[in-house]
Amino acid sequence: MLTFLRRRILSSALPLLVVILGVFALARLTGNPASLYLPLNATEQMRADFTEKNGLDNPIWVQMAEYFGGVLRLDFGESLRTGESAAAMALRAFPATLQLAGTTMLLAVVLAVIVGSWAALKPNGIADRISSFISMAAASVPDFWLAIMGIWVFAITLGWLPTSGVGGLDAWVLPILTLLLRPFGVLVQIVRGAMVSSLSEPYIKLARSKGASEFRVVTRHALRNAAAPALTVAGDLAVGLVNGAVVVESIFGWPGIGKLMIDSILQRDFAVLQAAVLLTAISIFILNILIDLGYAGLDARVRPTGKPRKASKTGKATAAPAKERKLHVQTTP
Repeated sequence: MLTFLRRRILSSALPLLVVILGVFALARLTGNPASLYLPLNATEQMRADFTEKNGLDNPIWVQMAEYFGGVLRLDFGESLRTGESAAAMALRAFPATLQLAGTTMLLAVVLAVIVGSWAALKPNGIADRISSFISMAAASVPDFWLAIMGIWVFAITLGWLPTSGVGGLDAWVLPILTLLLRPFGVLVQIVRGAMVSSLSEPYIKLARSKGASEFRVVTRHALRNAAAPALTVAGDLAVGLVNGAVVVESIFGWPGIGKLMIDSILQRDFAVLQAAVLLTAISIFILNILIDLGYAGLDARVRPTGKPRKASKTGKATAAPAKERKLHVQTTP
């Protein structure tokens, strides 16, 4: 498992490096911050002093070297807007995004498992048709449109929920519902398909013939074997939730990392933008590794099975020791 983990970390290092370079380049395409932070009647001397103070007058390769040095030290500089540490601002905003995305993903998985398993019990039945229609509709609705309609109906027209903020539990309803529908719709289809396949396996018929209850057959046997494909898709959707939170947080005024990114782009706050994007990239990098480890734990076929067999002097592969020949396959009665 350590070999598998090391291989995944090394394979993810290059995309992370590309993200670091991309953040540096794209942040500077937003323009010179001097035109935003200085008054309209600012003199050329004032602009020159501002540019020199923030290191923007250095050649681009010098700025890049300083940026990489700061990344290695976890020092992204100070915010042009507040003078506060950019890393501290990003770390302060990130928990709000994790809470929103984590709560949404947990609810999506639980609801999808219940609805998908219910639909798989009788394929092409009434329950299956209803759940398929609901899940396909949920997976097709754009987040931004759903957020705007939710505010218009439930906050403005009916006055049941607040339009923004993180006050009480009612402030969580619209953001969670907005982010929930798409992963719920996709996961219902995945769970339903995997459960239909599992319920048709011979070991399920054997369990039923031994008198196992339908609840035990579904939860103990079928759902366990259907968890691997659902976990992979759920991991990809969780990554999408972190990225999709940028739009939702901006609409609902949620003080997370997504809103911080948008504010930093509009205010040309290079240091905060770089810290926020890099922190998000690292979290997605870690999340992907955890997903791969979880998938390897559920599916023995993707685990490394030890050292490869050595070739003998005759050129033929010799058998591996008994311990290495042991199959890491879990069977379900």
